[in-house]
Amino acid sequence: MQLKHLRTLLSPQDGAAKVTCMAWSQNNAKFAVCTVDRVVLLYDEHGERRDKFSTKPADMKYGRKSYMVKGMAFSPDSTKIAIGQTDNIIYVYKIGEDWGDKKVICNKFIQTSAVTCLQWPAEHIIVFGLAEGKVRLANTKTNKSSTIYGTDSYVVSLTTNCSGKGILSGHADGTIVRYFFDDEGSGESQVIVKNLSSGTRVVLKSHYGYEVEEVKILGQERYLVAHTSDTLLLGDLNTNRLSEVAWQGSGGNEKYFFENENVCMIFNAGELTLVEYGSNDTLGSVRTEFMNPHLISVRINERRQRGMEDNKKLAYLVDIKTIAIVDLVGGYNIGTISHESRVDWLELNETGHKLLFRDRKLRLHLYDIESCSKTMILNFCSYVQWVPGSDVLVAQNRNSLCVWYNIEAPERVTMSTIRGDVVGLERGGGKTEVMVTEGVTTVAYTLDEGLIEFGTAIDDGNYTRATAFLETLEMTPETEAMWKTLSKLALEARQLHIAERCFSALGHVAKARFLHETNEIADQVSREYGGEGTDFYQVRARLAMLEKNYKLAEMIFLEQNAVEEAMDMYQELHRWDECIAVAQAKGHPALEKLRRGYYQWLMDTQQEERAGELQESQGDGQAAVSLYLKAGLPAKAARLVLAREELLANTELVEHITAALIKGELYERAGDLFEKIRNPQRALECYCKGNAFMKAVELARLAFPVEVVKLEEAWGDHLVQQRQLDAAINHYIEARCSIKAIEAALGARQWKKAIYILDLQDRNTASKYYPLVAQHYASLQEYEIAEKLYLKGDRTKDAIDMYTQAGRWEQAHKLAMKCMRPEDVSVVYITQAQEMEKQGKYREAERLYVTVEEPDLAITMFKKHKLYDDMIRLVGKHHPDLLSDTHLHLGKELEAEGRLQEAEYHYLKAQEWKATVNMYRSSGLWEEAYRVAKAHGGANAHKHVAYLWAKSLGGESAVRLLNKLGLLEAAIDHAADNCSFEFAFELSRLALKHKTPEIHLRYAMYLEDEGKFEEAEAEFIRAGKPKEAVLMFVHNQDWEAAQRVAEAHDPDSVAEVLVGQARGALEEKDFQKAEGLLLRAQRPGLALNYYKEAGLWSDALRICKDYVPGQLEALQEEYEREATKKGARGMEGLVDQARQWEQAGEYSRAVDCYLKVRDSGSSSLVEKCWMKAAELAIKFLPPQRSLEVVRAVGPQLIGIGKHNAAAELYLNLDLVKEAIDAFIEGEEWNKAKRVAKELDPRYEDYVDQHYKEFLKNQGKVDSLVGVDVVAALDLYVEQGQWDKCIETATKQNYKILHKYVALYATHLIREGGYGQALALYVQHGAPANPQNFNIYKRIFTDMVSSPGTNSAEAYHNWADLRDVLFNLCENLVRSSEANSPAHEEFETMLLIAHYYATRSAAQSVKQLETVAARLSVSLLRHTQLLPADKAFYEAGTAAKAVGWENMAFIFLNRFLDLTDAIEEGTLDALDHSDFQDTDIPFEVPLPAKQHVPEAQREEVRDWVLTVSMDQRLEQVLPRDERGAYEASLVAASTGVRALPCLITGAEPYSTPHSVVGGKEGKTAGSREYFTPKLLSVFPLQMFIFFSSPTGYPILRNKIEFKRPGKAANKDNWNKFLMAIKVREGDLEGGGRESSTEGK
Repeated sequence: MQLKHLRTLLSPQDGAAKVTCMAWSQNNAKFAVCTVDRVVLLYDEHGERRDKFSTKPADMKYGRKSYMVKGMAFSPDSTKIAIGQTDNIIYVYKIGEDWGDKKVICNKFIQTSAVTCLQWPAEHIIVFGLAEGKVRLANTKTNKSSTIYGTDSYVVSLTTNCSGKGILSGHADGTIVRYFFDDEGSGESQVIVKNLSSGTRVVLKSHYGYEVEEVKILGQERYLVAHTSDTLLLGDLNTNRLSEVAWQGSGGNEKYFFENENVCMIFNAGELTLVEYGSNDTLGSVRTEFMNPHLISVRINERRQRGMEDNKKLAYLVDIKTIAIVDLVGGYNIGTISHESRVDWLELNETGHKLLFRDRKLRLHLYDIESCSKTMILNFCSYVQWVPGSDVLVAQNRNSLCVWYNIEAPERVTMSTIRGDVVGLERGGGKTEVMVTEGVTTVAYTLDEGLIEFGTAIDDGNYTRATAFLETLEMTPETEAMWKTLSKLALEARQLHIAERCFSALGHVAKARFLHETNEIADQVSREYGGEGTDFYQVRARLAMLEKNYKLAEMIFLEQNAVEEAMDMYQELHRWDECIAVAQAKGHPALEKLRRGYYQWLMDTQQEERAGELQESQGDGQAAVSLYLKAGLPAKAARLVLAREELLANTELVEHITAALIKGELYERAGDLFEKIRNPQRALECYCKGNAFMKAVELARLAFPVEVVKLEEAWGDHLVQQRQLDAAINHYIEARCSIKAIEAALGARQWKKAIYILDLQDRNTASKYYPLVAQHYASLQEYEIAEKLYLKGDRTKDAIDMYTQAGRWEQAHKLAMKCMRPEDVSVVYITQAQEMEKQGKYREAERLYVTVEEPDLAITMFKKHKLYDDMIRLVGKHHPDLLSDTHLHLGKELEAEGRLQEAEYHYLKAQEWKATVNMYRSSGLWEEAYRVAKAHGGANAHKHVAYLWAKSLGGESAVRLLNKLGLLEAAIDHAADNCSFEFAFELSRLALKHKTPEIHLRYAMYLEDEGKFEEAEAEFIRAGKPKEAVLMFVHNQDWEAAQRVAEAHDPDSVAEVLVGQARGALEEKDFQKAEGLLLRAQRPGLALNYYKEAGLWSDALRICKDYVPGQLEALQEEYEREATKKGARGMEGLVDQARQWEQAGEYSRAVDCYLKVRDSGSSSLVEKCWMKAAELAIKFLPPQRSLEVVRAVGPQLIGIGKHNAAAELYLNLDLVKEAIDAFIEGEEWNKAKRVAKELDPRYEDYVDQHYKEFLKNQGKVDSLVGVDVVAALDLYVEQGQWDKCIETATKQNYKILHKYVALYATHLIREGGYGQALALYVQHGAPANPQNFNIYKRIFTDMVSSPGTNSAEAYHNWADLRDVLFNLCENLVRSSEANSPAHEEFETMLLIAHYYATRSAAQSVKQLETVAARLSVSLLRHTQLLPADKAFYEAGTAAKAVGWENMAFIFLNRFLDLTDAIEEGTLDALDHSDFQDTDIPFEVPLPAKQHVPEAQREEVRDWVLTVSMDQRLEQVLPRDERGAYEASLVAASTGVRALPCLITGAEPYSTPHSVVGGKEGKTAGSREYFTPKLLSVFPLQMFIFFSSPTGYPILRNKIEFKRPGKAANKDNWNKFLMAIKVREGDLEGGGRESSTEGK
């Protein structure tokens, strides 16, 4: 590869200036270089530097040189760059796509150590290394970072593969780590799990080369769970056992349980999977919905057993009542337990042979897996557990600890009493303890370790140790069971000496001796030949014999060719047949001898039958028959004879046999023998006697046909006797015995056959049996069939009873009503109900009573039989108003019967909880009474019951009870409240001694209320409340006793006694005695108060002066206040007091007294006192004080209407303003003006202003006009006197006038009187004031929008509007607003008003109706100022009136569109196509409301719809010679604007100066042309400026006027003149008529 130098990007520098990192962008368009000064330089693909930016530190407080940039990488889209820095941070800068874009930080990732290298392999993913050895990943989308893997060595470098899914990291210790994010790469990844506490490490990797994706440490940090893409890794960190099993991801929904140390249980989607630690295959998988580990038990080789290498069992719940047990080694089900109740706990024993489970009823069951047997071993089981390392079981039943030392004998249980709850088992140090919590302590109960050891020894196969242990125990049922278990196991293990010892211990002598002999043989063989003697064939055969497996023993003997020994075994057991069979099989020479010996032995032992069988087998029939007969077995002899023809020929022998058969009543076999020897008569007799009727009938058919019928009947009778009734039916039918056949069919329950037979019989015969069959069908609930049968048997009542008993009351009632009267039905039903009642079928009886509407009988029945629930149910249903009384009555009855619980229920239903409590109280059932009171008696009822309960107990029992209920203190209070002081004292003495004083106090108060004062005194003193005793005596005015108690027990109360005695003296009006007592008690203040209360102020002042001089002044003030309150009498006292002060020279006090005099009904006295106070103050007091007095007196005098006096006082002290205010307030305006003028002219305006306000407030406007005209006008406005206001304003200047004209106009417009406002401006003119513009516009808007203006009668209104607007425009021309937008707008309004006025004028003349129509059309040009809907409506109706249907249709159609738009609130839907190339505006304001009534709108809608159907109608506007719309001023094709037609009025405004095409002569516009009568109809104002416009463009015959831009169409002009002349004539005629009438 050749390298070529292109250019140098950075020139070399002096000193160290290294480049710290570089990076190319992914699109190869940018190259970044970071220098030692931490600045990133950006170059383009040509090496030109295009941009740069500075990096920043993580924290500015360390300075800009506190870090180095160690890593840099572009994002995949080349718009961002990541910067890794040594100050533990990564910044991501957004640099944009174009050079010069602003650089902003969009992400930052803070780390725990310096960033050493960095790569950006994929979108949002940045991989970087740290100095501490970690390789981490940063996600720019979530702005979070995480560790990929960690090492202990500094990360030096980092690179990625082409896809970006794999990385390599180089480390300072030379390590290179490869890591793949997905499935890329062929190398294996691993995870190192380090235990920080122990330092141990586990290397976790996939056996199949998968990447380990996620690792979790669970189960108290002992177990490891990791995922790869296709497998699941599990491990036990304590034992370093790891497993990897195939596992398809399920979204992380797995649940892991680590309760078992050998296996992990995984639940996922209703499936349980078991994984054994250290195995790479799943142990098993089952379906279950129960994830509770207490409902799953797994045992994995927990106790090794002899002969069983792998023992792996699982027990789990299939459903809540079904347990399945699975052999995990073979993968098959070894047991299923279906239980009747829900299972809530299960566990296998350690060997997996036994299963314990408990159901929700707390019943503990033991299941033996081998025998499939289930045993319930304990009730009320609250705790159960296997003892670890054994099959000993521990459980708790209430207060009993149950231990099964030998689970093979579950009936053998050791029980001991405990006083708590078992919480666990602890085994260690050679002992096993059951931990029981008893209260707050934990007690250990030690189990019999020896018994546990026996079980362990058995399980371990150490039978010698088990024997040694059992020999130390006494023989008990438990020990006996263990000896049996050990004997069985020892035999199975061929430990025969131990088995011999077991049977000896159990007392099985025969087995013990047999084993002893066997052991001797085994020991001898072992001594002679060595090895295990138990393998010797004799030993094995004897063991088979011990187990009664003789065939096995025979096989063992014969295998060793020990035929003799086998034969001896059978002979010893007297099993001759097996012995002979062995001899015969082996060809033994002694076979015959054996047979003879066997025969002789049989004869000697009188076994003739076996001897006969032996002779029969040897072919000697004669001898065999003889032996059978000797043995009393003639049937066997007959069988043998019948089988051999040679024996039948021996007649004597046959007779001998038949005689024996008949003697033995073996008639059938005798009949066979007679039939065989052809003696049918004897054979038939024997068959009949032996009831062998089949053979008898067959024989009779051949030999005696007449007898067949009798035999069939006899056969049937026999079958009936044998209860084979169904078989007898056909025989009776064959014998033609119908009655017997019916009865047999009924007896055999062959109901259909019985019906068939009955239907063939006559009615009298059959009616007896139909009900019997009907009863059967009724029992099968086939009631319809039963009903038919009952009716056939004439048993209708039975059918009714059937339906009644079946609860089919409707069918029963229906059937009864068919054949019975209603009253009879009721009698039958009631009778039947009574019968049902006797039988105890109360529900059926109830339904019968209710069916005939007799519920009261049912209620009585239930009450009689004490079925109160049913009784209450019926009462609630049929007599709800009596329900409460019924409950109460039942409660009393049940209480009397002692059925208290039931009585409680009814009392509570009747809401009589007190009766319930009293019931339980009277029965001594206080707990129940308390329960009821607490549940139903409100907040305090239970406390009262508890109190009564405690009181009934008394003493310590009461205290314990109340403490238990937490009501001790409340009970004491309750006892005291109820005056049960002895009980309260008892309770407090026993439990709450601190309450005793309180009870004494309450007792004392009780005694006081009872009038027992001496006893109460003693109790008060015992309660430590002597003061209460004192107060008691004081209250009763027993002063001596009070004094005694106070002096003896409460000296502080002596004074209170004296005070109380003083009160008594005061009540008796003995003030001197009271004073002496109070002074003794050192309470002069109280004496003072008592004197004050008694109104003895002189004595009060005396006491105060002598004993409490400091309060004298306050007392004096209080006295004065009191005097003030007393009115005239009090005031006189104050005046006297003031005079005394005055005479004494105490002027200040005298002034104060005078000032305190208030209105006492005599204003003259008050005035004198106040004046006197002011006089004294002015004369004798300092200026400041006198000023204060005058300022205080002045307002008071003003208040009583003495304004002049007040003013004089003020003037005495030169208080000019105050004097003026006094005169003003007294309406002394002249005096006020004079004082102001003479003493202080500054206040003249002040007086004038107040005078104006006075006039204004008083409404004296006429007077106010002379003072302030503007204020007067404003007052007129406030009072609504507008006429007076305008009249007065008219006398003022023009500006003032129009200010109030505008205000009045505004008021009128608000009130809806725009016409009056218009008249106002007609009268006074319309000035061009901008502030009035809105008023003019509002008048115009209201008028054009108002209804009823499209008529000749409206002319004067329009003319007034036109005149006002004309006046306004003329004024605008002369003002600063000339040619302004407002001026132009008012000019337009003037033109519109003129059109309206002219239209109204034309509407009164028939000849001018086309002019009026044209004016309405022309007004459409101004719909931006007019209500569009109203304008189009008026134009359309005008056009329609003069016959312009095309134009009328278009305008009215537009009107309808506008009404719809008003309803919708928008004009967006309007179609403007009809008005293209016209000057009718499109953009117009949407009217706020409909201006045309609904009826007229509907009329227009109907007309438009009708006209639209007319084909002759053209929906286009008419056009003139310009090709434009005839009413449009502007021609769309040329843009030339024509003048609108005007007919001018009088000089001097617009006199026509030429008439095109007319005659020269009288000037058309001269004033004299219009006569006075014409002007009376068409006023002169009509012709001012311009008159009678049509608004249409003038194209020819134009009449021009002097005023520029004004012209008229000649035809219109002439028409107008003609109309005026005609109108003038009419007016003159009318005048003559009037004059004539006047004459």
